[in-house]
Amino acid sequence: MAAFRPDPPRPVSPVAPRTDAPRGVAAPVARVIEAFRRLPGIGPKSAQRLAYHLVRMPEAEAAELSEAITGVKQRIKLCETCADITEATTCHICTDPNRDRSTICVVEEPLDVTAFERTRAYTGLYHVLHGAISPTSGIAASDLKIKELLQRLQANTADQTVTEVIVATNTNLDGEATAMYLQRAISPAGIKVTRLARGLPSGTDIEYADDATLAHSLESRAEIGA
Repeated sequence: MAAFRPDPPRPVSPVAPRTDAPRGVAAPVARVIEAFRRLPGIGPKSAQRLAYHLVRMPEAEAAELSEAITGVKQRIKLCETCADITEATTCHICTDPNRDRSTICVVEEPLDVTAFERTRAYTGLYHVLHGAISPTSGIAASDLKIKELLQRLQANTADQTVTEVIVATNTNLDGEATAMYLQRAISPAGIKVTRLARGLPSGTDIEYADDATLAHSLESRAEIGA
């Protein structure tokens, strides 16, 4: 009887990486679609439309877009004073001699600074935390620019004395937790800590508030714990 010889193993075809791009899409286009998908607020269909628009775009415009994206990553930095995004070491708001230096408005994101500036109702300085305290997401106070804020307040001088800190974090659970943390950290220094008035709907983000509502909330702010 002939000895049993097992069949040689069959080669296994490599499995293509999982993607939401339609079948038959050229690899470079699929890669662009996946890149757009990672952007906030961009769904599969929007990503596909943007990718195919990019394919149809003249090469000069595509190069300009590429240079703009590369430039923003290479040239943009955080202001050494307020942590807002800027091209210089210190942003134009912090260096503006006409700003009220007795007031600092604390916000979560750079987009919130833009929202307040649109109202033209606030003439003080800012401090950007770059997020909010969120235990569920693993974000602690040490992950934010809170230490830098406290250092600014400790550096009060006769020429620049901060008398009020406006806490303009979002009116959701994380924003409220951050506001209470800041109130407890700042109040012992004898500096008034205020919160935006409830003209802002609960759970809303600052950047999406209309100008009139945001201006009213700013004018009607109240001291935290009062």
